[in-house]
Amino acid sequence: MRIGILGCGFVADLYMRTLASHPALELVAAADHDPQRARAFAEHWQIPVKASLEDLLRDESIRIIVNLTNPRAHYELNRQCLNAGRHVYCEKPLAMTYEEALELVELAESRGLQISAAPCSVLGETAQTLWKALREKRVGPVRLVYAEMDDDLVPLAPYRKWISESGAPWPWKDEFEIGCTLEHAGYYLTWLAAFFGPAESVTAVASLQYPDKCEEPLRPHSPDFSVAVIRFAEGVVCRLTCSLVAPHDHALTVVGDRGLLGIKDCWFYREPVKLRKRWKIRRRMLFSPIARRLPLQKDASQTVSRKGAAAMDFMRGVAELADAVDNGRTSRLSPRFSLHVTEMALAIHNAGEQGSHYRMRSRFEPMPPMPWAR
Repeated sequence: MRIGILGCGFVADLYMRTLASHPALELVAAADHDPQRARAFAEHWQIPVKASLEDLLRDESIRIIVNLTNPRAHYELNRQCLNAGRHVYCEKPLAMTYEEALELVELAESRGLQISAAPCSVLGETAQTLWKALREKRVGPVRLVYAEMDDDLVPLAPYRKWISESGAPWPWKDEFEIGCTLEHAGYYLTWLAAFFGPAESVTAVASLQYPDKCEEPLRPHSPDFSVAVIRFAEGVVCRLTCSLVAPHDHALTVVGDRGLLGIKDCWFYREPVKLRKRWKIRRRMLFSPIARRLPLQKDASQTVSRKGAAAMDFMRGVAELADAVDNGRTSRLSPRFSLHVTEMALAIHNAGEQGSHYRMRSRFEPMPPMPWAR
């Protein structure tokens, strides 16, 4: 399927690095509001460049627009693409408010189109292996989940020196202003929603621990720490922590009656999934001292090297959307699923230092597992 990329910044190089793993996708052209950045990106990857989104949309052969722009531009640009009759795959979040995200989903549905939001790591080997173990009740009924999305003390890191493959600087000002929750919480929110269904409520606190991240003024001063307790309709409760302050920790622990399932980092698509059984010895309850590594469910067609952020197959979500459109089905990252994940992230992000209890409004149909992981 023919696609176009809108936004040629830092993350666009990560998408391009895994494009070759998806031969069904044909990149027609890319566009960016900064002509110099667009030219540098196009020259590095040897692809055509368009002057604007309007020029991209004039090419009627392009069926999917991959929106990799600043989150604050997502709503307007997504709406423009949908009104032009294009399917959309958008970097997180769909929009900066629930009302705008809902409007986009309803617009897509009214026009017979699909809109999906990143991240797509739930389609990866680790997530699918963990999900299969849950469906098989390997640790019995699940009661509790701990999810960590801490990225170390980024404000003190040399982030101004972080440069992408085609020369784009890491968008530190946007990252700080958007906040770590909207930027990163989705990596686990997508997994949790797929595994346990729609959430019923989100109780959260979000605060700004480093207001003096840089000399330049930040508007707004978004939270760099959040913690949420999410209650799912199935009865599972999850505690999700997200920050740019605490030491790097991307671990997930699933607590069942008969044991634990865990991983160390959800950013690696082939991260080992480990099982520890719960033992009863006399009057004590213990966990097995040695964790068993579960066989990783694999998509034989995918070859993603474990190297930095590119260990994530960023294009897999676009390929999933393209396959869904070609086969007349709803994408696993469906419009309603993406709306639900966006709503959860916004509920956490907007909780404030005094905290909030938020009742979820959106729902979605269950996501089927990948064919190779059933």
